Amino acid sequence: MQKRSIEIAGHRTSVSLEDSFWGALADYARSNGRTVNAVVTEIDAGRSEGTNLSSAIRQFLLGAARAGQLPLPSTEDTSPTAEGA
Repeated sequence: MQKRSIEIAGHRTSVSLEDSFWGALADYARSNGRTVNAVVTEIDAGRSEGTNLSSAIRQFLLGAARAGQLPLPSTEDTSPTAEGA
């Protein structure tokens, strides 16, 4: 779990997410030509009252993955040791 500072509509706030969700959020933003802050601002504006921001981000990313809007990470291992060192 990592806590990071995010800017939402000009205000700084902290968000705690697992590393895999931070990665998925960055992938989603990049694939849509947007910044992470812009995507989180959109998620924040659309979340239900009583839903915390971290949960709203996870729900958004799950919905994007189900809709095929989230690029999947490569399954190829391209690390130097995987190439028969």
